[in-house]
Amino acid sequence: MNRVNLSLRTSAVGAVAVMLCIALNVVGASAGSAQSARVISPWQSLSFPANLYPGAMLLLTNGSVMVQDQGPLNSGASGWWLLTPSSTGSYQKGTWKKIASLPAGYGPVNFASAVLPDGRVVIEGGEDNFGNSTWTNKGAIYDPVANTWTPIAPPAGAQWSTIGDAPSTVLANGTFMLGGSGNYTNTTQALLNPSTLTWTITGTGKVDANEESGFTTLPNGQVLTVGLQNTTNKAEIYNPTTGAWSDGGAIPDVVVDSIGGEIGPLVLRPNGTVFVIGATGHTAIYNVATKAWTVGPDFPVIGGAQPHSSDGPAATLPDGTVLIDASPGLYQAPSHFFIFNGTTLTRVADAPNSANLESNWGYMLVLPTGQVLFNDRFGRMELFTSPKAPSAASMPKVFSVSKSLTRGSSYSFSGFQLNGLTQGASYGDDYQSATNYPLVRVSYAGGKVVYFRTFAMSSMSVAPHVSSHAQFQVPLTAPKGSAKLVVVANGIASQPITVSIH
Repeated sequence: MNRVNLSLRTSAVGAVAVMLCIALNVVGASAGSAQSARVISPWQSLSFPANLYPGAMLLLTNGSVMVQDQGPLNSGASGWWLLTPSSTGSYQKGTWKKIASLPAGYGPVNFASAVLPDGRVVIEGGEDNFGNSTWTNKGAIYDPVANTWTPIAPPAGAQWSTIGDAPSTVLANGTFMLGGSGNYTNTTQALLNPSTLTWTITGTGKVDANEESGFTTLPNGQVLTVGLQNTTNKAEIYNPTTGAWSDGGAIPDVVVDSIGGEIGPLVLRPNGTVFVIGATGHTAIYNVATKAWTVGPDFPVIGGAQPHSSDGPAATLPDGTVLIDASPGLYQAPSHFFIFNGTTLTRVADAPNSANLESNWGYMLVLPTGQVLFNDRFGRMELFTSPKAPSAASMPKVFSVSKSLTRGSSYSFSGFQLNGLTQGASYGDDYQSATNYPLVRVSYAGGKVVYFRTFAMSSMSVAPHVSSHAQFQVPLTAPKGSAKLVVVANGIASQPITVSIH
């Protein structure tokens, strides 16, 4: 559940931005100590149209960002906008335009979402629909080339009368998996056939219901989840080969809030561990290779209150660390921001308007630039920039692509770990914005940047050294001449390849 606070929207829209250079305590949570330090804020404001109320964000395979208009009450609407980066690749200086609205009768908020291997976008369910708490089972798929939405009928069966604030993920083989939600008894999932827009039921043996949980695809192709009905404090693992769930091991600390049944994001890191951010102030770490759990650092007490993530966003930065939005209590302001480096939680500068924000309001999306787009959903969008570079081990590696490209034509490319080693961003539930798919970016002398739309991805695996292939199309508007081509996944670019565009 993602609680709506309408009064906050009104007050936050007119809020004055805090100074971008602030003094604060940088806290090493595991050490339990703090030291005073001056921090230059990594946040940059991004403007958007006055009549847009930004909600869910998804990165299209042509480098544009698709943003839902939640409506003036942040309770669901059918409109969508497109943010296209500038001619130099800047999202801060990008341009906005309206795109097609959802099918009639469908205006959700807090829903399942994903970008598919063919470049289309699927959304399913919604806790609210045009402001009504219906836990709708409507769904639709967006074709960015045709700029059209097509309705999707829900899976068959009584348990699919609601989908609501559903968990979802794209499996390593590219299949979209959806968990039915909107009630506390649904333990089944369904797999979408993108060609026929029909469903196959899966997910036998699951103990906890899907409600309030998230799905994280692992490097071994399986899926990790932690459910709100987790009285035994255990995780569950889905095996796509068998379609069955099994015991994922005992979590060493309580991470599910006992009052609201909430949990924070489950964030895959490039080293093959999942950082589980609790709604209790506690965290835990799951090692995919060893299947072992260890205790993570607790959030530090700030101003007499301990932050945590009752819902809430996090994103894996290009250097493998994790950016986290956390706030105290159940749905209480203020938000604070932290970086997890694998061992400790370090506080960083708060985003503007953080004093008014509960963590569950924040949405994050990893951009091809390596920046994180943060949408507070109360009148501000910010870009977070980390100064640290990714390791060479995390970079996509291209070993086959044509070096002579004709405008309007399509080409195949192949390589290792083209999808990256993480899903990018994660959220407690209610929202998914994974970016584990390859984008193609071309840079010209003089600074011009163009993204080539990618599609036909053979894999969505986040395992290291996995070989895969995909296609891209050269836009008719792409400038002619010599350029540098890179493949980007989760904000991490491959080594550049010199190409000639005709």
